[in-house]
Amino acid sequence: MNFRRGIARDEPEINLIPMIDVLLVILIFLMITTTYSKFSGLEINLPTADAQAQKEQPNEINVAVTAGGDVLVNKLPVAGHDVEAIAQALKHAGGEAKDPVIIINADAKATHQSVIDVMQASQQSGYVHISFATQQPQH
Repeated sequence: MNFRRGIARDEPEINLIPMIDVLLVILIFLMITTTYSKFSGLEINLPTADAQAQKEQPNEINVAVTAGGDVLVNKLPVAGHDVEAIAQALKHAGGEAKDPVIIINADAKATHQSVIDVMQASQQSGYVHISFATQQPQH
């Protein structure tokens, strides 16, 4: 027996408004707590040298700078670390050679200041041709 003959049955439905409210609150929370950090950096790609080694010329002066900051001119240690002592060693090593080439072999962990001191010393000595020795890349 159906006593509710005239009453229509209500269809069950899902109320979406509270779910949308919850999702908007979560979205706002994520937007506020997320940090947008802009990474500012300098990207440097260091060069490699694939050129063939040249024959040693008689008017070359080899200057080695060690990781500790010691300077060796033609495999002879320089007494001081200052620019004047390096310049005197370069003049002595250059002797009577006309316009020698200064080849700087700096250790990878040598300070930048040590290399700059060698460059200043070669300028004070009147030597304008400076070259840097590189290492062949490992394949």
